[in-house]
Amino acid sequence: MLINQVKSGRLGQEYVCDAHPELVRAARNVGTVTSTRCPICDQADLRIVTYVFGHRLPAHGRCVSTAKEMRQLGARSDELTAYVVEACIECRWHHLLRVLPVGASRS
Repeated sequence: MLINQVKSGRLGQEYVCDAHPELVRAARNVGTVTSTRCPICDQADLRIVTYVFGHRLPAHGRCVSTAKEMRQLGARSDELTAYVVEACIECRWHHLLRVLPVGASRS
C-alpha cells in the first residue's frame, strides 16, 4: 500500500526511505544481492540483511552474513530471533520480510 502511495505521488519518498545508516552500510558490505529492483527508486537491486537479537548478543543485534554463522547461532541453547530485511542502498527504502526463531531447540 505504501509503495502504491509513493508511486501515485500521495506520499513523499522521504516518508518511506528512512533506513538507518547502519542497515544501509550492512546491506552495502555484507548484504545478499537479489535480482529484485527497488520498488521505490528502481535504481538498484535490493539486498537482504539478517540481524539476530537475543540474550548475550549486542543490544543492536548481530548482523549475520554467512550460513555458517547462522548455523552456529542456531546451535545455541538460548532462544534468539532473526529479522530478515530487504534494503535499497540507493534510496534507503527497507522492508521487514520475516521474523524467525533461532537457537534453543530449533537447531
